[in-house]
Amino acid sequence: MRGRTDGVQNKRLITAFCCVSIVLVFIFVYYGSPFGTRIHHGASALEYGSRSLRKLGSSYLGGDEDADLGNKQEESSSKLGLGDGEDDIVPKSFPVCDDRHSELIPCLDRNLIYQMRLKLDLTLMEHYERHCPPPERRYNCLIPPPPDYKIPIKWPRSRDEVWKANIPHTHLAHEKSDQNWMVVKGEKIVFPGGGTHFHYGADKYIASIANMLNFSNNNLNNEGRVRTVLDVGCGVASFGAYLLSSDIIAMSLAPNDVHQNQIQFALERGIPAYLGVLGTKRLPYPSRSFELAHCSRCRIDWLQRDGILLLELDRLLRPGGYFAYSSPEAYAQDEEDLRIWREMSALVERMCWKIAAKRNQTVIWVKPLTNDCYMEREPGTQPPLCRSDDDPDAAWGAPMETCITPYSDQIHQAKGSGLAPWPARLTSPPPRLADFGYSNEMFEKDVEVWRHRVESYWNILGPKTKPGTLRNLMDMKANLGSFAAALKSKNVWVMNVVPEDGPNTLKLIYDRGLIGTVHNWCEAFSTYPRTYDLLHAWTVFSDIEKKECSVEDLLIEMDRILRPSGFIIVRDKRSVVEFIKKYLSALHWEGVGTADPESDSEHDEDEMVFIIQKKMRLRSESLMDFAS
Repeated sequence: MRGRTDGVQNKRLITAFCCVSIVLVFIFVYYGSPFGTRIHHGASALEYGSRSLRKLGSSYLGGDEDADLGNKQEESSSKLGLGDGEDDIVPKSFPVCDDRHSELIPCLDRNLIYQMRLKLDLTLMEHYERHCPPPERRYNCLIPPPPDYKIPIKWPRSRDEVWKANIPHTHLAHEKSDQNWMVVKGEKIVFPGGGTHFHYGADKYIASIANMLNFSNNNLNNEGRVRTVLDVGCGVASFGAYLLSSDIIAMSLAPNDVHQNQIQFALERGIPAYLGVLGTKRLPYPSRSFELAHCSRCRIDWLQRDGILLLELDRLLRPGGYFAYSSPEAYAQDEEDLRIWREMSALVERMCWKIAAKRNQTVIWVKPLTNDCYMEREPGTQPPLCRSDDDPDAAWGAPMETCITPYSDQIHQAKGSGLAPWPARLTSPPPRLADFGYSNEMFEKDVEVWRHRVESYWNILGPKTKPGTLRNLMDMKANLGSFAAALKSKNVWVMNVVPEDGPNTLKLIYDRGLIGTVHNWCEAFSTYPRTYDLLHAWTVFSDIEKKECSVEDLLIEMDRILRPSGFIIVRDKRSVVEFIKKYLSALHWEGVGTADPESDSEHDEDEMVFIIQKKMRLRSESLMDFAS
């Protein structure tokens, strides 16, 4: 009898073990690695998901632990400003993510790609394009800085040196030691200004390009005619860094590839930069945005897919714009280089580009000013002209096209963009203003309104900041770009963001000599954590409410991209501001002032301005340990 009982018990144990194993396998298959699905802090764990916070118990939410209470919070927080405000439940504190996530970029997270088993074509660089997590897999914790993080070095010193502790990655310094990209010196990383093609300094290289084009005084800005530049495969953005002294602003672009952290270094230095790749989707910029595109040893196969990547540059270049290409193919020493050069030369000739200058390893092509060359091509010439119904300014998630974007009749007849030289173009009504039904008077009024608004902001921020404290700024809803224009006298640059579902005014922003990108604030932005000193949010939260996206997700995302001690300016409805105030403690933010909108001739009666500062947060081990 005992033997039979033992046998039954053994069978039960085996059955139980099998059941547990099946459950564990299911969890692993469904969620991926357990460490990828939960964010750990000591003994506690927090699930992914923008709604999971609302269903947690008293460890992160105040009040009753009843499930109905979580549902009430879900209802009350989904609509801003509804309810009497007394019974709204907000987190006492958002948890801090594990230190391993200190450099998390949610929509450029390779771990997410692996866990979700996305089928991507690596040869087309799809794995470097944006792939955002679904709502149930979003992180809902605050990203910690790395150990020993310091307040960044102020501009202009930051162009040449940053704290190693802030970006503790030195592999590029070793890998590119012979090219003067960067050098580790004690607690700092120093940037001598070199690059793969310009070992002796970007400044000399830039002057040589200007000399090749016969620009006066070897100044690449050509008396204000060259203002916006796209630097593809930018490395640590030393090319863009040294353009700034010539009153040229570059969008330095690179993917989060094997040279990880290059864009992070660029932004830490205070240089405009963006994480992006020439893959299958158009870059998030409208047509005719740049006077010059640049590629120095950028390792891009320009001949692939019938030249689709060169055609994307063609879309982005203005009439008469330049493409400066520095690569071994330009001087063709071996058979392979000769083949590439012959095929590339034939392609750009069919695209109606002409060689403006060629010297050593650098060739500069120029794009035509009119449609004449396109009309004179033989029938059937490839690549073809784009269809008349193709929108060349569609830039959010739009696939690249293997076609040439012809100019409008207005551009063709004017033989160019008709832009004033910099800096006059900043305050001159852009020629494309009429595309939106705006008059010159409306534009001039917008410029004046934002001049007064920015002056009011700075009166509040002045006592809170020192010279050089603010460098990297973002206007989260830039409209015509007048917030950035009002800051011309300040030593700052602004990433102007235009919503993907509104009027595409980004082309007006580029026509004013400013830079920016298209974005959807229901998703994470393509940047590293701790890369901006100030975020300006004009009616952004009201827009999120209309889209029925999570306001909590947006608050966490703003905390991710804001540097410790950085500022947020919220300009929105009073109910929105009151809602945000409830989250200050949970986010470890601090309200530092308000601006009086009544002196603003264009203010909404229900509008309010609220300025916030992010506290200096320590590591995740000190969840509640914050420095003021």
